[in-house]
Amino acid sequence: MRRRLLASLLLPATALAQAPPRPGPEARKAELDRAFDALRTAPDEGGAALVEGRIRALWAQAASPSVVLLLRRGARNLEARLPNEALEDCDAAITLAPDFAEAWFLRAQAYLAAGDGAAAARDLQEVLRLEPRHWPALLALATVQDGAGDARGALRSLTAALAINPKMPGGAARLREQRRRAEGEAT
Repeated sequence: MRRRLLASLLLPATALAQAPPRPGPEARKAELDRAFDALRTAPDEGGAALVEGRIRALWAQAASPSVVLLLRRGARNLEARLPNEALEDCDAAITLAPDFAEAWFLRAQAYLAAGDGAAAARDLQEVLRLEPRHWPALLALATVQDGAGDARGALRSLTAALAINPKMPGGAARLREQRRRAEGEAT
């Protein structure tokens, strides 16, 4: 009797301690579509930042726990300025989940930290193939293109990023500066 009473008292606490169910791929896609619509129409930077956070959370939910672990380790290695170790972690994550855009994005950042802009650009293109609305990849690609002397390509990438996330902090000023560089190149 005591055990049944104890079990009945513990059951609700155990149920609450469990993580909420992760949405399936179709439900996640539908929620992402709604979130991207909200991002485009956000009234200000603060509202956009909230939506950005939700989009990033939905992206992260697509990964298995082992991929998440590898990417966390990769991010720590990047913060510690160990890009080669971060590349190893990202390579392993991509092997486990080749369709997970965030793994490619982190590996692109690791390539940038290692000084390999061409490899970073290839990975950023893969991110955009997997998730064409990945505005952080477009921003990173704009930086790579600008650094390689392709001011017009950088302007196209930056314009595409701002079409997805128009309330991005500093976005309008960055666009003006990039437009100036691209138009100055044309003269």
